[in-house]
Amino acid sequence: MGRCSKDKRDIYYRLAKEEGWRARSAFKLLQIDEEFNIFKGVTRVVDLCAAPGSWSQVLLRKLRHKSAAPDEVKIVAVDLQAMAPLEGVTCMQGDITKVETAHAIIEHFSGDKAQLVVCDGAPDVTGLHDLDEFVQSQLLVAALNIVTHVLLPGGTFVAKIFRGRDVSLLYAQFELFFQHVEIAKPRASRNSSIEAFVVCRGYSPPPGYTPTMSNPLLHASSATHDWKDQLLGPVDRLIVPFVTCGDLSAYDADTSYSLLELGIGEPYSYKPPVQPPINPAYQSALDQRRATATANPPPAHDIQDQESGHQQSPFILP
Repeated sequence: MGRCSKDKRDIYYRLAKEEGWRARSAFKLLQIDEEFNIFKGVTRVVDLCAAPGSWSQVLLRKLRHKSAAPDEVKIVAVDLQAMAPLEGVTCMQGDITKVETAHAIIEHFSGDKAQLVVCDGAPDVTGLHDLDEFVQSQLLVAALNIVTHVLLPGGTFVAKIFRGRDVSLLYAQFELFFQHVEIAKPRASRNSSIEAFVVCRGYSPPPGYTPTMSNPLLHASSATHDWKDQLLGPVDRLIVPFVTCGDLSAYDADTSYSLLELGIGEPYSYKPPVQPPINPAYQSALDQRRATATANPPPAHDIQDQESGHQQSPFILP
């Protein structure tokens, strides 16, 4: 759970630390569940692109901890990078574009398939919206592909999506595989962000469809069944229902609140992130920064100006 200047003022960032979540994104899944009740009757669930693990924490608390038979609840978290372990969650470091990962998930479920698959994966955004939307769409396609291997018919799939002008093809693909497709915008998701979440319920693949990792998207050239005509229609005019999750009583992610408004019943005190990143990509930069500061410590007069009496803060490394 990282921190930037915007995070310091973010109410959900602070609440996540107060309530023990690894990231503020936990509130997004909680608000989606409040709207769609996606956890009802679920005992087998897969969390794709799970690191740092906030959604896996939600699955633990909502499914395993509240179940009369917690041992029957099985949760698998999959990510390319290492994730700090969670008791009750099987952490799997793997590539969701590989069929071996799908087989390993099903093996953990003793040959059964999952009833729910969630994915909060997103690329490292560049600020170039067209590029970010394209990379996110490819990540979503990969998630949909592995879903066709591991999801039980009638199951539910929830994933992050960047809403842009060219997402209609993705909507068309989802509507071919699921009976109900809706786009949800949780209250914890900033209005200034193009992110939303696609909620797909009632998994029902087209007749004759065979899951394959080589071609995740259906397209007209390979379609030989009656669902071919659905891909040849005006997909650019496809409209998917849009749902906002959470009422006006919930905190607004774009509003700065006073620390006294956290509602924790006691004065606010700083708490570090619940789970620091494991082997972050910027680790080498931090090591170089520390080495430079150690080799060249700041002069004494930079720490305290004896003549003026002004106290200055020394340079503190993260």
